[in-house]
Amino acid sequence: MTVLNAISPPEALAGWDDFVATHPFGHLLQTTGWGRLKAEVGWDWEVVLSGTPEAPQAGALVLYRSLPLKLGTVAYVPRGPVVAWEDETTVKALLTALHRAAQRRHAWACWVEPELPDGHASTAVLQALRYRPPVRSVQPRRTILVDLTPTEDKILAAMKSKTRYNIRLSQRRGVKVRQGSLEDISLFYRLMQETGVRDAFGIHTEAYYRRAYELFAPRGQVALLLAEFEGEVLAGVLVFAVGTKAWYIAGGSSNRHRNLMPTYGVQWAAMQWARARGCTVYDLWGIPDADEEILERDFTERRDGLWGVYRFKRGFGGRVVRYVGLWERPLHPLYPLASALALKLARR
Repeated sequence: MTVLNAISPPEALAGWDDFVATHPFGHLLQTTGWGRLKAEVGWDWEVVLSGTPEAPQAGALVLYRSLPLKLGTVAYVPRGPVVAWEDETTVKALLTALHRAAQRRHAWACWVEPELPDGHASTAVLQALRYRPPVRSVQPRRTILVDLTPTEDKILAAMKSKTRYNIRLSQRRGVKVRQGSLEDISLFYRLMQETGVRDAFGIHTEAYYRRAYELFAPRGQVALLLAEFEGEVLAGVLVFAVGTKAWYIAGGSSNRHRNLMPTYGVQWAAMQWARARGCTVYDLWGIPDADEEILERDFTERRDGLWGVYRFKRGFGGRVVRYVGLWERPLHPLYPLASALALKLARR
C-alpha cells in the first residue's frame, strides 16, 4: 500500500480524484478537494491507497483530528474507503494499511463510515478486523436519493403533488434561478445566516463556503444556484457533483417573500444542473434516522434536528436509504475515555 501525504502537490493526486469519480463507491467526501477543505478548519489529511497515484486500485482519504493537549489524533474516513467491498482480501489489506498509517499519526482510533447500505454483508469484514458496530455517526446515517435518469417530466411526476405545485408556482410568480459565481458567496452566506437563526442550526464561516467553491469549481464539480425575484436574492443552494452522483450540501433562504416558494424553484434547478452534467443520483443529504413509518407519522409535528428539513426534502420523491454508520477500531487502550470528545471534534 502507498501512503500519499497531504503535503503532496495536488497534481500528484489527480489520479486519485479520477478514480473516486468513476468508482461505484466513490464519494465527494473522498476527494482531495474535501481533504483540502477540511484542512481549513483544523484537520490534517492523507490518502492511503493500493496501486499507484496515477492508477489506484483501492484507497481511502483519511482525515486526522488532534485530541486536546496533543495526546494524539483520531483517524476518520468519511464515506469511505473506496474499494470493491465484495473483494474481502483487498478490503482487509487496505484497512490494515490504514491502521498502520493511523498509528504513524498517533491515532487513538480509526473510524470508517462507508457508503454501504444498512445490513450489507461486508460489515463482517469490519468485525473480523475488530471494528465495533456503530453507536455514533458523523455524517447523516439516513438520506433520500432522487433518481435523475428519467425525463424531467417523470422526475416531477414522482414528487409529492404539493412540491410539484410549489416548483411551478415559483416559476409562475416570476422567481428566476441563476448560476452564481465566487463573487456571490457573500450573498449566499447571508441567506445561510438568516436560515440558521430562523431554524436554529449551526453554519460554517463565509470563508469555508468560499473555499469550498474555489476548490471544486475548476473541475466543474460545484454550482451555486440563486433564486431571485425582482433583483432580490431569496434562496440559494450549494450543490456538488462527482462522477454520476450529486449532493445538496448547503442551502439558505430569506425571510422575505417566502410565499413565492423560491426554495422549491432553486432545488429543482439544482437537480436539473446535476442531470445536465450526467449525474444519475441526487442526494438530498440527511434526514432523521427513523423508520419510514415513524418519519411519515411525525414529520408534521417535529422540528428538532433534521426533522425541520424532512418535510421539505420528502416532497422531492426519491427513496429513503440508510447506511451502515460509523464503525470504530480502537488503537489505544485509553480511547474509550476520549471517544465522546473525539466525536464532538469530528463534527466540526
